[in-house]
Amino acid sequence: MFDIKENLKKLPDTPGVYMHKDSLGQVIYVGKAISLRNRVRQYFQTYGKSTPKLRALTSQIAEFEYITCASEMEALILECNLIKRYQPKYNVLLRDDKTYPYIMVTLSERFPRVVKTRELKNDGNKYFGPYSDVGAVNQVVDLLNNTYHLKRCSVTEFRSGHRPCLNYHIGQCLGMCMPLEKDALEGYKRNIDTIVDFLSGRNKEITKSLRESMNRASESMDFEEAAKYRDLLMAAEALSQAQRVTMVSGKDLDVIVTSIKKAEADESIPPFVVLFQVRDGKMIGRETFDFSGETVSVNEGGASDSIDEKKLISEFIKQYYVRWADVPHDILVPVLPEEADLLEEFLAKDLSHKVRISVPKRGENRALILMAEKDTLELVKTLKARKSSDDEKRSALRSEIEYLLEQAGYAGRSENQSRSGIEGGTEAQKDYRVESYDISNTNGVDSVGAMVVFQGNRKVRKDYRRFKIKTVVGPDDYASLEEMLTRRLARAQKGDPAFATLPDIIFMDGGLGQVTSARKAMQATGYDIPVVGLAKDDSHRTRAVVFADGTELDLRERPLLFKYAGTIQEEVHRFAIEYHRGLHGKRAISSVLDEIPGIGEKRRNALLSHFGSVDAIKAASEEELRAVSGMDARAAKSIREFFDKKS
Repeated sequence: MFDIKENLKKLPDTPGVYMHKDSLGQVIYVGKAISLRNRVRQYFQTYGKSTPKLRALTSQIAEFEYITCASEMEALILECNLIKRYQPKYNVLLRDDKTYPYIMVTLSERFPRVVKTRELKNDGNKYFGPYSDVGAVNQVVDLLNNTYHLKRCSVTEFRSGHRPCLNYHIGQCLGMCMPLEKDALEGYKRNIDTIVDFLSGRNKEITKSLRESMNRASESMDFEEAAKYRDLLMAAEALSQAQRVTMVSGKDLDVIVTSIKKAEADESIPPFVVLFQVRDGKMIGRETFDFSGETVSVNEGGASDSIDEKKLISEFIKQYYVRWADVPHDILVPVLPEEADLLEEFLAKDLSHKVRISVPKRGENRALILMAEKDTLELVKTLKARKSSDDEKRSALRSEIEYLLEQAGYAGRSENQSRSGIEGGTEAQKDYRVESYDISNTNGVDSVGAMVVFQGNRKVRKDYRRFKIKTVVGPDDYASLEEMLTRRLARAQKGDPAFATLPDIIFMDGGLGQVTSARKAMQATGYDIPVVGLAKDDSHRTRAVVFADGTELDLRERPLLFKYAGTIQEEVHRFAIEYHRGLHGKRAISSVLDEIPGIGEKRRNALLSHFGSVDAIKAASEEELRAVSGMDARAAKSIREFFDKKS
C-alpha cells in the first residue's frame, strides 16, 4: 500500500518530473518542477483543495512517482515525452495529430515517393502539413505523381529479374526498377527538389503549368479536361498559395494565437490554438488545434487551475514542436508563454539555428499578429453561429422523434426517456438514441445482420454491432431480424456492457413485416421499446414510417424526418452490405484452396499473390507451383493432384 505522507517526506529538493496515478495505476497527471519537494507537496496542502478541478485531481491520486533531472531543461524534455506517451487525463492535451493528414516525401529512400500519411516519424523523410483539407491533399498527391511519373511502389531494393508494375507499362512511372541512364536519375532527383519547393510554398512552376494546360484545353473546347485542370489548380492553391499576407523579407516564421478572450467565456466552444505558417515571406496556411482534458496545475508561487493564454501557448509549443520538426527561426505570440527562455533553448536543442519567441510591438510582425487575431475572432464567430444552427436542428429533430413516439402510443414514457437521459444531462445526452437494423445475404447464404446507432443526428460508431445469423436457413429476412434483435436484447438482459444501453426508439429497415419481427423479439425478452419501420417506394427511396398497427406516416409532409430516416436507412444498409461482402468474398476466395491437403493460410496467400487467381493456380504446372515462395515439391504435387481430380 502506497503511503502518500511517508513518500512526501522522501521527495528530493531537486529538479525533476512527477507523475500522479489513480487507484488503477494509470497516470492521470504529469508535471515538472524546479523543486520536486516543494511542488508535489502543494497538491496535498491547501492549494490542492482550492478549486473544483484541483479537488477532482487530488481526490483521485492514489500514488505518485518522480524522476529527478540534472536541470530544468532536462525536466522539460522529459515532461514533454511523458505527456506524449501517457496522454494523462488532467493535463492540457493537444488533440491527436493523426486527425490531420500530412504529405510525406520519402527522402530516406534512393528514389523518393510522395504519399499521404497521418503519422509523423523521425525517419529522415520530409513532412509537410498538417492540412485540414483531406480532399486537396489527395488531389495534390495524385497531381505530383502523375505530373512527374514518380515511383509509387514501396519496394526500395530491386532484385535481378524484377518485373515492372502496371504503372510503368501505362506510362505513369519512369521505371526506377529498370536500368536507367545517369541523366534519368539526375532528372528524377531534380523533380523531387521541385516538389519539395512546391510543398514548401514555392509553387509557381506547377501552378503555371496547370493554368496553361487548363487554358489550352478550354481553347480546344475540351471542357471536361479543362475542369480537371481547374480542380487540380484549386487543390494546389488550397495547400500552398500565399494567403492574404506577403512580407517584404523572405522570412520563415510561425504565428501562434489562441481563442481565449475571443470566445467571450462561451464554455460551449473549447479553447483552441491557431497556427499561421509563413515560409519565404509568404503565409502558406492556417491550422487550428483543439485542446482536451482538464487544465490543472500548481505554480511555484501558488495554485491555479485557470486555462490562461500564457499556459495554453506554452503547452502548444511543447507538444506541437516535439511532433513536428519544421521549427522556424521566429515564433510570434500575443503574450510571452511561461518559461519563454527555457522553451527557446528546448526548441533549438537539436537545430543548427536559434529560435526566438517574441511579442512584436511594431512593424510587419505586429501586423501579422493583429491579422491572425482578427482572423481567429472571425473563426470564433463562425463556430458560435454553427453551434447555434446545430442546436436549432437538434431541437427540431427531437420534436420530430417526440411526434413519432406520440403517434406510436409512447408519448411521455419516462422509462424510455431515462434510457439516454433525455430529461437532462449534457448536450449529447439530451438527444434521443435511435437504433436501426438490417439483414444482408446472397440467396440465404452468409446471412448477416447489422445494427447502427444514432444519438440525435450523430453516428455513434463505437456502438455499431454485427451479427452472423445462426438459426435461420435460407433467405428469410423476417426470421433473421427476429433472431438478431432477440440476441441483442438478451445480451442487454445479462448486463453485457456492449449492449447495456437501450434505444429510445428502433427504426427497422422495412415495413410492417420487419416491425412485427422486432415486436416478437421484444415479447420474447420482456422489453417494450417503440419500434417503427422505414418503407421505401419503387425507386428504393424512403417514403413512409410504418407503425406496429399498420398505419403509415407519409414522410413527404415532414422534410426533416424524411432526411433523417433516409440517412439512417442508408447507413444501416451500407453497414450490412459491407459486412456481408467481406464475409462472402473471404469465403469465395479461400474455399477451394482451403480444401487442398497441406495448404494453410500462408501458402494460400502466397499462391494467390503469385498467380493472381484460382484459375491461374489451377492451370499451373508442378514446376511453376514450386516457384512460389514457401512451396515445396510435396505441396506442389498435392495441389496438382487436387485440381486434376476436380477436372
